[in-house]
Amino acid sequence: MQLLTRLKRLCHFILLVFVSFAYCKKSSASAEENFAALLPLLNLVSNVNFCPKTPLPAEIHIATTVISANANVAGFSDAKKAVNGICGAGELVGSLDVYALDITGPGATMVLSWGGKTVKNVSGDDFIVYDNSFRISDETNTYAMDPSVIQVSIDGTNFCGFNPSYTGASVNLMNSWLRFGGLRPVYFNMTTKPFTNEDLFANTGGSFLLGGGDGFDLNNLDDTDPNDIGCDSTLANQIKASGFKFLKITSAANVDNPNTPGSKFPWPPGSYNGSDIDGVVARELQ
Repeated sequence: MQLLTRLKRLCHFILLVFVSFAYCKKSSASAEENFAALLPLLNLVSNVNFCPKTPLPAEIHIATTVISANANVAGFSDAKKAVNGICGAGELVGSLDVYALDITGPGATMVLSWGGKTVKNVSGDDFIVYDNSFRISDETNTYAMDPSVIQVSIDGTNFCGFNPSYTGASVNLMNSWLRFGGLRPVYFNMTTKPFTNEDLFANTGGSFLLGGGDGFDLNNLDDTDPNDIGCDSTLANQIKASGFKFLKITSAANVDNPNTPGSKFPWPPGSYNGSDIDGVVARELQ
């Protein structure tokens, strides 16, 4: 996140220098050419400063309520950033409109809801978790990621998860992390790259969705997940049949790794805080 903060400041500085240089220096370029050259920088700055939309588009089923959030990461401690809309920045840049969890401790977890509504189990992915991961190499499987463990609940007390697994290959290889949030870049931006709610769930091939983020199918809930809280086959089946109301997101480094008893899941080097939450969108609500 510190790197992204510096990037934002750098963009503003570059824009200021570019405008000043273009104004002061004589040039044979036309006004149209100068404006065209400025457009990429103008777009980048506008993306950072003018998302999310107000009011939120009613057709996008965003989690709107923060049930609990205890992190206090400098510059990213406003929990409302996790429910105020999706402001993805694409494949190579992470959004700044996020709420940052701690890596470990009480601040490593937050719980969201849809204001009393139920997220239904429908065909395919039922909800998408948006973080601010981005690609860091020409190798398309190498990303700066904030792996998170996702669990759902009907009552806000008992939570069932998806039994995530870390293969141990490399912390920056997406394929090393199975059934986690915080892995894939976010292309969906409510201001500059809008989609319909259904478009967000369209698969573009492999495990990537049209608007990015990490999709979860309630049919993949696992009552044998050792990190479940009060979950058994009866509750898991009830959620699969009737849906859920509460969603818990936890930085993976704060969760026990069943493959290495006594240890937590690893955390990517260079990350100064835990998972960065841009928002969660449900496919259907009732």
